[in-house]
Amino acid sequence: MQEEINKCVEVLLNGGLIVYPTDTVWGIGCDATNEKAVAKIYALKKRDTSKKMMCLVANDFMLEKHVKEVPEVAFDILELATKPTTIVYDQPVGIAKNLISDDNTIAIRVASDKFCQYLITKFKKPLVATSANLSGSAAPRNFKEINAAILKGVDYVVNLHEEKNSGTPSSIIQLRNDGTVKIIRE
Repeated sequence: MQEEINKCVEVLLNGGLIVYPTDTVWGIGCDATNEKAVAKIYALKKRDTSKKMMCLVANDFMLEKHVKEVPEVAFDILELATKPTTIVYDQPVGIAKNLISDDNTIAIRVASDKFCQYLITKFKKPLVATSANLSGSAAPRNFKEINAAILKGVDYVVNLHEEKNSGTPSSIIQLRNDGTVKIIRE
């Protein structure tokens, strides 16, 4: 696993794209602080830039570094969640502008997968985590279902867990700083 992490970090540091197994589905990732790298994912997926992508962080410390004010209830939700949970936060900090929604929010999930945690910890920055599919197509349920155009369009494909079927996409909850809570996807 360490060799895979080292290869990914090298690609990410150079603004490249990776395909990697996340705690939910196979994803396309890049440095979430690098606008040019983020733009490459939009182009590869043929995704409208108005449809924002989410980020993965390694832990609560990294979450607090990239959100101006994390509502206290977020930590309770993450602790009690029975499946991976993405939270949409107000006022992101240090994130590529083309990942931030017009209402100044960002979707972030604290990774529960060990590979993702180690990779993000070693990289020291959040990663984009968007499903490894072309826009409008279903998310691949396993590695074999990833479109060849996606695999050819990235700089590195992680060589782990290829036989594993993906989990389900994460729950998504929006927590506004004014106390508003909205379930976007269960």
